[in-house]
Amino acid sequence: MALSEAGGDRFDDGMSLDADPGTTTVSPAEGFRLAAAHAVRLTAAVPADAWDDPALGQWTVRSLVGHLGRAMSTVVDALTTPATEATVSSAADYYRQVLDRVDPDAIRLRGEQAGTALGDDPAAALRTLADRAGAALAQTGDRLVTTAAGGMWLSHYLPTRTFELAVHGLDLARATGQPATVPTPVLREALALVTELAVQRGHGESVLLALTGRAALPTGFGVL
Repeated sequence: MALSEAGGDRFDDGMSLDADPGTTTVSPAEGFRLAAAHAVRLTAAVPADAWDDPALGQWTVRSLVGHLGRAMSTVVDALTTPATEATVSSAADYYRQVLDRVDPDAIRLRGEQAGTALGDDPAAALRTLADRAGAALAQTGDRLVTTAAGGMWLSHYLPTRTFELAVHGLDLARATGQPATVPTPVLREALALVTELAVQRGHGESVLLALTGRAALPTGFGVL
């Protein structure tokens, strides 16, 4: 699988994202860039007095934006740590392996630390992280990289970062009173991944019944 190697690594409002947002599918790199650009725009609209407001669980708005930043910085980290073999077969497999050994407290702490590291201007710091990730992707094609779950193809890893940006972008929008929307290609990619996770975890029929209006999902249902 080839990643897009086109330009457009800047994440300002006038940048080229290499794809029409209304297109049916985009490359893994283009999906990530769309999701990152959307997260940057959401963060730029956070009110100056809202950074310490509650956002998600124990996270403040700042901590949540820190977690969004990690979805970008981990792409750069992966590109600097090549792998010799693929031990993770897909984006869904990544989540299955990571969730088997996830430490919620460690994730919370990393988000808080990342939020603190954003400094006095979190929005500008997030934009810098997005630019850095975009520039790194523009200089490479598909290759094996090392991730938290193990070695995997970059084209399989990027959808996990796009998914994080999509879901936590919605969290940020809801926490700060912004429209809870996601760019259409990003939404398609995120829904495809979460649906595959539902199937792999044995919840495919329940999700299918719910989405076709035949049954309701239990309170608190999730596949992550």
